[in-house]
Amino acid sequence: LGKEDRDLPGARKILGKDSIIGVSCYNDLQRARAAADQGADYVAFGAVYRSSTKPSAVNAGLALLREARTALDLPIVAIGGITPENALPVVEAGADMVAMIQGLFGQEDIYRAAENTSRLFKPF
Repeated sequence: LGKEDRDLPGARKILGKDSIIGVSCYNDLQRARAAADQGADYVAFGAVYRSSTKPSAVNAGLALLREARTALDLPIVAIGGITPENALPVVEAGADMVAMIQGLFGQEDIYRAAENTSRLFKPF
């Protein structure tokens, strides 16, 4: 759910208690804390890196991911400019998942890019 979407309790009421609902938190840890308090299943921060898909997205760097990992007890998704080549610092900073568009679909071998990114999570 983004800033312009329905609030979390309203979405939960419509979608049901078993739905998985995440909240886009951009670069706002307070928004993430509020989402956690309201029962979000995960939160997303981004753009971690400059993104060609959303070039005007706010910057939510690695320091914010590290702070969020310490402050929150729910899964964290990182988004924005992430590729198989630059994802390791994102995972090390505390992301449980990464969302990629160009970093995956812009690659010559999509399967290999997905596999290489997936391997980054195995040691953690």
